[in-house]
Amino acid sequence: MAKGTTVRMWRRTLTVMIVMAIAFGIVIFNLIRLQLVDGEELKRAAIDQSLQPTTLSAERGTIYDRNGKVLAQSASVWTVALEPAYIEEEDKTTLVRGLAEILDMEESEVQELADKDTYFTYVKRKVENDVKDEILAFLEENDISRGVQLITDYKRYYPYGNFMGPVLGFVGTDNTGLSGLEYQYDTELSGTAGRLVTAKNAVGTDMPFQYEQRVEAEDGYDLVLTIDEGIQHFLEEGLEEGIENFNVANGACAIAMNVKTGAILGLATKGDYDPNDPWTIVDEEVAKEIEAMPEGTEEEKAVKDQATSNALQKQWRNKAVSDTYYPGSVFKMCTGSMAMEEGIVSEESTFTCNHSYLVEGTGQYINCWAYGHGTQTFVEGLCNSCNPFFVHLGQELGAERFFKYFEAFGFTEKTGIDLPGEASTIYYTADQLNPMELATESFGQNFSITPIHMLAAACAVANGGYLVQPHVVDHMVDADGNIVMTADTSYKRQVISTDTSERMVKILNTNATQGTAKSGYIAGYRICGKTGTSQKILEDNLDKTKKHYIASYCGFAPADDPEIALLIYYDEPDPSINYYGGSVAGPTFAKCMEQILEYLGVERQYTEEELEKIDTTTPSVTGMTVEEAEKAAGDAGLSVTVKGSGGTVLEQIPAFGESIPQGGSIVLYTDEDSKEETVTVPDLTGMSLSAANEAAANAGIQIRVTGAALTSSNPVSQTQDIAEGTKVRPGTVITVGFIEVDQVQ
Repeated sequence: MAKGTTVRMWRRTLTVMIVMAIAFGIVIFNLIRLQLVDGEELKRAAIDQSLQPTTLSAERGTIYDRNGKVLAQSASVWTVALEPAYIEEEDKTTLVRGLAEILDMEESEVQELADKDTYFTYVKRKVENDVKDEILAFLEENDISRGVQLITDYKRYYPYGNFMGPVLGFVGTDNTGLSGLEYQYDTELSGTAGRLVTAKNAVGTDMPFQYEQRVEAEDGYDLVLTIDEGIQHFLEEGLEEGIENFNVANGACAIAMNVKTGAILGLATKGDYDPNDPWTIVDEEVAKEIEAMPEGTEEEKAVKDQATSNALQKQWRNKAVSDTYYPGSVFKMCTGSMAMEEGIVSEESTFTCNHSYLVEGTGQYINCWAYGHGTQTFVEGLCNSCNPFFVHLGQELGAERFFKYFEAFGFTEKTGIDLPGEASTIYYTADQLNPMELATESFGQNFSITPIHMLAAACAVANGGYLVQPHVVDHMVDADGNIVMTADTSYKRQVISTDTSERMVKILNTNATQGTAKSGYIAGYRICGKTGTSQKILEDNLDKTKKHYIASYCGFAPADDPEIALLIYYDEPDPSINYYGGSVAGPTFAKCMEQILEYLGVERQYTEEELEKIDTTTPSVTGMTVEEAEKAAGDAGLSVTVKGSGGTVLEQIPAFGESIPQGGSIVLYTDEDSKEETVTVPDLTGMSLSAANEAAANAGIQIRVTGAALTSSNPVSQTQDIAEGTKVRPGTVITVGFIEVDQVQ
């Protein structure tokens, strides 16, 4: 028995020893693994658990126009945070009540944050400086020294409101770009956030050792644009006036570009929005419709949310780069350039237009907008905007050659403009261009491009044949003022020869003075232009009898050395008023281009014929006696009308230096009572030049004419810059825009 017991004891002892050896082995193995294998990772995890990081915001870069005017900037605001672990219990109620009142929050919401078992929690972001100052005063007044942190942050501001909204875009609550340039250059503008790291225990209070590391934020780059704030204002104001005059339903855009560099000097889109408040629907009618939509069920709420999203996306959309359209007759400058380059046509080449053109092999006819132009030269054909002539040119070119130039002009690829959302074009390849497609494309129908595409192609026609790269950012600057990026202004390729370009420029200049583009004519500035009226194809248009159009005018100036190209585009003008490119877009082109050229200091060069018709400027006669004023006005070829019984001129209308028609009259005010007199502006539209002058004279005002009145034998007034019914001073000069009577598609 004793021997058996001893054996059993040894067995048990051996078993225990083996178990203990295995256990110790496992422990030793894990110690080795934890220290040698996983040691560094666990050390990092331990440090991470004991460290409390706080993000230090980088200041977003500023966006400037080409002259240094601020278009978008970040200003200091504050993030309010609580440190619950440091809040004294006797201060908590006072602190919660005070912060809730200052920050316009519910007390229960602040109380919940203050009761958290943590070191740090956010309360409110983007707090303005005055609110921050109020918080500091409150803390000082109540002798609260711990528990609240105010962290520097930044908020984006757009000083000009809805000015350039779709171009600039906007940022979200986290300062991330969501649209426009803010989105396109978000990485460059954002900079790099910094970090403040401090050591804390599990509940967020100080540990026995101190650790703090600060990595400073790197501010974002500034953008200096090619856009000129002055030119941009001209475009935006011009579009707003045109939209009102022609009851344009679907917005408009205008682009001004340097023909030699591709630099965008102005890019306006209407309707638009205020990037300071991008989430508010600007169209009041649409906003009311959405507000009235039911949202009782999940399905109804989803429908309303989708309607809101669609409305916001529409107002954020940049039509100049994101919308495609049939360019219409504006494209004829490209087809004409192709044919001239290939030697198919010259200025003297003739074609007989008998109203319609039978497209070979199709049995189908394409009609001219006119009854028939008869035999005409190529110059006359373009000036008449004769569709059959250009169908003929397209057929002579053939699909392969036509598409070769179509591709060279850049229509088969995106322009690469540095704005988001650029649309792809819709077109037929050379293999797909059957005779009918080729015929319609020859005069700008049946393919879709963006407005920026059309203007880039027009620049190639104007600048010697070179395709430019459109761009809106000229250069980027870092926080130290160093230029870190400059736009590439080199040409992409040469599309047509310099000789063809120069010849086409002369033809387009003739078109603006004698042809269908007269509505864009500006005395002294040698305008080149082409109108376009294209029909829209709407998939959701159930009423096939209702037509929708895009009216456009594209041109450049001065003709002897083109500098500025301009495209005006109206989407769905009211057909009951007018929808033709020359009538709708031409006056806006003339007004904006004249303002731009004057602003840039381009000198006018008048012909002798123009000198006989152009306006003059008023001399300064204020302060003179009536007799002296009459003599000064007479020397300038002007008459005077005296108001009041005084002997000295107290005020004159028009004022010194203002434009006035030759042979016009200056109204002289000689006492205070006479200065109160007003007259009512009549409706001056829909009249001949003589009738408009007579109506103005009868009302005691004067008119200054623009557009086709200076070149056409039968012009009709289309617009006036001061509305009918407005009260003005006698002698006030009203600018009246005239168009050609013949309507051209």
